[in-house]
Amino acid sequence: MARAGSEVRSGGWRGLAPPPPMSEAQFERWVELVRRRTGMRLAPERKSFLVTSLAARMRELGCEDYDAYYALLTEGPRGAVEWALLVDRLTVHETRFFRHRPSFALIRERLLPQAPVPEALQPYRLQVWSIGCATGEEAYSLAIAIDEHLSRLGGRYYFGITATDISLSALATARRGRYPGKRLDRVSPDQRARYFRRVAPDTWEVVPELRKRVCFAQLNVLELARAPLAPMDLIFCQNVLIYFDRAQREAVLAEVVRRLAPGGMLVLGPGELVGWRHPELERVHYPDTLAFRRVARAGGGAA
Repeated sequence: MARAGSEVRSGGWRGLAPPPPMSEAQFERWVELVRRRTGMRLAPERKSFLVTSLAARMRELGCEDYDAYYALLTEGPRGAVEWALLVDRLTVHETRFFRHRPSFALIRERLLPQAPVPEALQPYRLQVWSIGCATGEEAYSLAIAIDEHLSRLGGRYYFGITATDISLSALATARRGRYPGKRLDRVSPDQRARYFRRVAPDTWEVVPELRKRVCFAQLNVLELARAPLAPMDLIFCQNVLIYFDRAQREAVLAEVVRRLAPGGMLVLGPGELVGWRHPELERVHYPDTLAFRRVARAGGGAA
């Protein structure tokens, strides 16, 4: 195998030349690397996606050989930096505010209080975790929905959202909180006026008061066992599990449930895990949603 130092150079591909062909053996090798590092399973029909994603980055480096680029990715600190860049080509960040409306309606109607919280129980507190937050629209949508609902009830309240993703560039966009108008097509005029400010003709920025409610951090879902997260009242995990096989989905959710507070709610994407059950969860039935609530065990709290 050629070493990256001798093959990765400037002045490689020119223009928009097609990427070099990838053999089946090379494809399987790359599939295993991606699976081992991210948990994502690339089916054979996604070979063209992998080739296109690798080619885009290899073209920037002037690298014309898949094996040389593979060697670079496994070459110590430099490889770790390059891997972080490549992950952005392999993960999909396209999203919108309030992408799945029924899930937000479920949170408002089945998780949040429906009447003012008694003074003795104030401030009302809520801890939220958004898994696979991408460029931040999901996390900010949760913040908007929760703040809007609780402010209507009145009284003192506090909520914080921990939003995690594997992509550093996506997280950088999320922290900036600036989005083109097309991403806000499901944000109501009242919400836009209250939670955003226009900073360019077609660019909107989340107001600082809302941004301070959300903390963004890098996290690989394969490393949840090491995630130092407090018990969460709401865990929102949509369009993340679709990248994994059934066994990996269940393993990820087992770790997620450990971080769900008794009475807390787990909201998944509809159809992401058909027929799944957990002994400490009960299904929350609401149209076009997939959600569960953690129940306390008999004779004591949930583990």
